[in-house]
Amino acid sequence: MGRIDDVFKNKKAFIPFITAGDPSLEITEQLIHAMTESGADLIELGIPFSDPVAEGPVIEKASLRALSAGVNTDKIFDMVERVREKNQIPMAFMSYANPIYSYGTERFMANCRKVGIDAIIVPDIPFEEKEELKPFCDQYGIVLISMIAPTSKERILKIVKEAEGFLYCVSSMGTTGVRNEIGSHIDEMISLVKQVKGIPCAVGFGVSSPAQAKALASLSDGVIVGSAIVKLIAEYKEDCIPHVKAYVRDMSRAII
Repeated sequence: MGRIDDVFKNKKAFIPFITAGDPSLEITEQLIHAMTESGADLIELGIPFSDPVAEGPVIEKASLRALSAGVNTDKIFDMVERVREKNQIPMAFMSYANPIYSYGTERFMANCRKVGIDAIIVPDIPFEEKEELKPFCDQYGIVLISMIAPTSKERILKIVKEAEGFLYCVSSMGTTGVRNEIGSHIDEMISLVKQVKGIPCAVGFGVSSPAQAKALASLSDGVIVGSAIVKLIAEYKEDCIPHVKAYVRDMSRAII
């Protein structure tokens, strides 16, 4: 499992998400380094897509801004390759199925391996259809991260048995976005997972404040934050780096 195993070793993990290419690939590259310096344990890079069904308006708009600026999968791979010259932080792509299929699944995974992407998360491919990707992931050593949600119920046991790396636990239903309240069923869901397998559980969807992150970290092995960071990037654009850096530092300190 390589770098993914190290993410949760003897600590709670803070996992920030940003959309690759928003506001530019140059800024994305600098953000990866800045977030690494601020205590991020794994970075999720969103591949922009025109119809991101699991995303709220904040990340959807970021995707559209990146696409409008001419960002594509090849340019993202080139950017990650540049990052890897200086930075070995674990990285995962968050992508929808369409960009992977249209790029060519085997070619996509081969390039992930080549540039040093450790894992992929594909929210619109359900567990039952993961065989469309899994053989290619296995061939190139890319970890396919499974997702569970409060509605997964009896499917959770099945998903957990075959999960690898870590489990992405969706804290509440609906699309991504900042929320004041986080679902109360997280504890129950994670307890169920741990009865089956000791795989790390990272909680995402709606987490935004250090207090929320601290509370969720007490129940889980890690916290994933996307919309709150993407909002900062949208607000400050090319000047976002110090703001994101400070936010990631505060969040990663909150979950120790």
